[in-house]
Amino acid sequence: MTHRTSPRAALRMFAAALVMTPMLAACAGGGGVKKDTRYVARDVSTLYRAAQDRLDRGQYKLAAALFDEVERQHPYSPWARRAQLMSAFSYYMDREYTPATAAAQRFLSIHPGNKDAPYAYYLIALCYYEQISDVTRDQKITEQANAALGEVIRRYPGSRYAADARLKMDLVQDHLAGKEMEIGRYYERSSSWLAASLRFREVVDKFQTTSHTPEALYRLVECYLALGVPEEAKKSAAVLGANYPGSKWYKRAFDLMQKNAPQA
Repeated sequence: MTHRTSPRAALRMFAAALVMTPMLAACAGGGGVKKDTRYVARDVSTLYRAAQDRLDRGQYKLAAALFDEVERQHPYSPWARRAQLMSAFSYYMDREYTPATAAAQRFLSIHPGNKDAPYAYYLIALCYYEQISDVTRDQKITEQANAALGEVIRRYPGSRYAADARLKMDLVQDHLAGKEMEIGRYYERSSSWLAASLRFREVVDKFQTTSHTPEALYRLVECYLALGVPEEAKKSAAVLGANYPGSKWYKRAFDLMQKNAPQA
């Protein structure tokens, strides 16, 4: 998917805020971490610092494993909650979207009302969003991104995450509309006029703010004329002319109506 704004820098800033706390500063003395072996019992501050160190080095997979160890070895520590989110963030940075989503969802299931819940919802949405493929492929992941972004907006409408989610949702909507257009054109090439018209109508009804709407209206004119219902074709052409009078699609629709149904 093109024209995506990268959220990684903003997420890094948030992740940094989760790390630097008085407890960590108080425990930061002493020697460095000697090993990163996952299943060695260590005090919570040493283990957390080891995970953060790997994250800072860009060793995201190892960082995620170490943050998971914080929760495993110290499940009742205040660090366990932070580690859950940091694990999700580390997996996300490693583009391991499935475990990132699972970690964020686990955090929300345990801490649904936590102050960092908006970040977790946003991270889940980004995991889906960054997996969106081109319109020639199945769009299940696009629909999941659309739903997750909508959840961020619904739950936290005034947050900074919602502002970015709205921008991304516009692109997702355009992507979904593009898929409908692709299928509609395929049906139209096969002279399956009714099936094609249903796809184009879907774009007009559900994705009317996207860039695909003018063409969808024009394609409806073509389909309705082919189906022998010029009055419906006239309605679509009229909507096209009222909303997109300067577009190439309106000119084509006007010429098509003049040629095939001048009395409609």
